[in-house]
Amino acid sequence: MPSGRELAYDHLKDTVLSDPAMQGQFVNEQALADEIGVSRTPIREALLLLAAEELVQLVPKRGAYIAPVGGREIRELFEIRAMIECYAARRAVELGAVPVVEMRAELDGQRGLTGDDEARAFIDRDHRFHSALVRAVGNDMLSKTYDGLRARQIRAGIVALFSHGDRRKAVLVEHEAIVEALAAGDAEAAEAAITAHLQATQQVLIEG
Repeated sequence: MPSGRELAYDHLKDTVLSDPAMQGQFVNEQALADEIGVSRTPIREALLLLAAEELVQLVPKRGAYIAPVGGREIRELFEIRAMIECYAARRAVELGAVPVVEMRAELDGQRGLTGDDEARAFIDRDHRFHSALVRAVGNDMLSKTYDGLRARQIRAGIVALFSHGDRRKAVLVEHEAIVEALAAGDAEAAEAAITAHLQATQQVLIEG
């Protein structure tokens, strides 16, 4: 059974940090403790862990602050993602291990998620779409490195959806281009599609 700290950490990382309404806000420790059903101590312990990961900022006498996604963070996140995902595309094609079925399943699942209240589910599938390609390479260290970006990726993705009304439809088109290139075994086209997709999301985030 997960400890109170683990429950608080997972809830903060997977739910609170990815809530657009929480960007630029302080965490209400007591409200969060009541919501999860733990004391404030595990909440504070979880916040210390998140602060060490630079996902929240601890402000003396005020608590934990969730800073809006900044320009530098956006650029660095998408630079790392581009390096990992483009490599994964090339390597998966070389190995004949492209997970087309899994990626198409996630894409098909995304198509049915159109409501604002389904944004989190849409981005969860977005992450699984991309991580399936990275896992296909069979490099555990690479997969763990990519999974370490998950909280930031989901947070950025949700913000992007709410920043641009047509972003959800554009993501589906961009994902389809990635899958088609991979299915055709065209590593160069897949890299180009991945790069275009990441650049489009980055641009939406920077423009706000």
